[in-house]
Amino acid sequence: MKRFNKRADHQLSHSEEKIPSQREKSLSKGSTVAAGAITAIWMVLQSVMVSPPALAQATARDPISYSDLLQRIEEGEVTRIEIDPVRGIAEVQLRNQPRDQVTQEVPLFAGDRNSELIEAARTNNVDLEVQPSADGGAIAWLVTHALLAFLLIIGLLMILRRSSNASGQAMNFGKSKARFSMESKTGIMFDDVAGIEEAKEELQEVVTFLKKPERFTAVGAKIPKGVLLIGPPGTGKTLLAKAIAGEAGVPFFSISGSEFVEMFVGVGASRVRDLFKKAKENAPCIIFIDEIDAVGRQRGAGIGGGNDEREQTLNQLLTEMDGFEGNTGIIIIAATNRPDVLDSALLRPGRFDRQIQVDLPGFNGRLGILQVHARNKKLDPDVSLEAIARRTPGFSGAELANMLNEAAILTARRRKDAVTLLEIDDAIDRVTTGMAMAPLMDSKKKRIIAYHEVGHALLMTLLKNSDPLNKVTIIPRSGGIGGFAQQTFNEDMIDSGLYTRSWLLDRITIALGGRAAEEEVFGDAEITVGASNDIRVVADLAREMVTRYGMSDLGPFALESGSSEVFLGRDLMSRTEYSEEVAMKVDQQVRTIATRCYQDARRVVRENRELLDQLVDLLLEQETIEGEQFRKIVAEKVTLPEQQLTAKAN
Repeated sequence: MKRFNKRADHQLSHSEEKIPSQREKSLSKGSTVAAGAITAIWMVLQSVMVSPPALAQATARDPISYSDLLQRIEEGEVTRIEIDPVRGIAEVQLRNQPRDQVTQEVPLFAGDRNSELIEAARTNNVDLEVQPSADGGAIAWLVTHALLAFLLIIGLLMILRRSSNASGQAMNFGKSKARFSMESKTGIMFDDVAGIEEAKEELQEVVTFLKKPERFTAVGAKIPKGVLLIGPPGTGKTLLAKAIAGEAGVPFFSISGSEFVEMFVGVGASRVRDLFKKAKENAPCIIFIDEIDAVGRQRGAGIGGGNDEREQTLNQLLTEMDGFEGNTGIIIIAATNRPDVLDSALLRPGRFDRQIQVDLPGFNGRLGILQVHARNKKLDPDVSLEAIARRTPGFSGAELANMLNEAAILTARRRKDAVTLLEIDDAIDRVTTGMAMAPLMDSKKKRIIAYHEVGHALLMTLLKNSDPLNKVTIIPRSGGIGGFAQQTFNEDMIDSGLYTRSWLLDRITIALGGRAAEEEVFGDAEITVGASNDIRVVADLAREMVTRYGMSDLGPFALESGSSEVFLGRDLMSRTEYSEEVAMKVDQQVRTIATRCYQDARRVVRENRELLDQLVDLLLEQETIEGEQFRKIVAEKVTLPEQQLTAKAN
């Protein structure tokens, strides 16, 4: 018993020494879990593998007590005794007991209290033998603690590995995440970029300056420090940067503006310093920052001063671009579609010397983009890229590429060998209005939609200042579109943005044509909500005519600004630029324009009711009427305006 207690005390003290050390060394959640698992394994092994004598005494057979054994020795009933001091028992063989019967086991006392038993056996000539068994408890103790030591070493190694990784990450936290290439091989050259020739020419000078600087330095020219690419999404700003990387043949760093800013103050500024340090070591080189508005927004634009981390990052960027120490041989190219939110200090010459506008492509630009993206596509001979370019005014380069890709997908789905005009038409409709759905069944709903869309199409064809109709259909589209009437807009007007007052009034009238047809045919009680989007367009156009373009009886006054950008804490509440009396007059003028155009729409529909019914019946039968066929039917009944005849001839 003393031996067992000593061993248990030793194990307990050992555990009390180990567990606090594990708790002190735990540096992460993984180390805590490892320490808990080791402790649990240790406890299980202690309970399973260790077999102390006390447990053996409690579970051993006890048919004869110690006092009975002494009495039987005195009476001469015992012939042989084997004492096992390790197990703490005595195996007794009685005189009348058969030899094949198992000997009796008698528990012994710990220590020297068994001397009485030995003395009695010697006095009565009992055969006495001491046979200690193998010390299974010692072996179990050794195995248990060896396994425990092994697990502790494994856990300690895991903790050290985690801590080393964490320290390494902490050391690299302020390092720049810019992707670096000595000679970037993007696979894109200037020949692969079309539709933005002016921007290509400006950037070609930058590349030439890097390759042959003596041509410019001979006349005293200096390399531009920064070039800012500005334009709507999808116009090719990032594509231009890839082309510069492919053409320049100099070290190229590329990073996004959002990769500078972190939740910890000072990290963004540290990354800016590290980026420019690497750039100086590899000068001359190019740094491309995509979406620079993520880090270059105006300072002091938020409540309480804004985001301190972002502002510190911007301050460091301003200093590195043009501070006390210059950056010779480093050209910074940045891209954004939000130039209005950038800080004025970032836009000044010396930081961004050039601001290149990358606008939506015109006809020649769209044709060039289509030619680039049609290189790897098999087109039917009847497909004309010039015709596609004329049908897609306002499309960006990304939208044109997506349209041709959708046409190729439709061609493969329909198991055709080449892209035909049908796939091109379907792809344009899919990009502009959505995916075609299953046609509606013959019903009142289908007839109402047909009258609504023919009302739009009829006004597109009859109004003097309207752009010609391209097609009208009642095939539903994804997004809840039951049908649509599509125009072919005047490219020169769209590109220049010079809309006339007569064109805007006809545009409002066309938007109300569907609602007018519903009311004239089905009555006021059967008007549907299908014109909700049309009415929203009418309200916006009419209000802009009054408050921004000066196209109303109020006179040529700009009563509202065109900027809708709002910063939290700056222009949070819209500022009224006119009095309440003028506001009432503005509302009256907007209502007058919308009402007058709606009356004109109803009048045109009413005067051509027979033609309207004929076109609706044809649309219900065909589900789609092309603009050429629509104008031919209308011309048989009504004399078309000159621009519609021109569109028909084209």
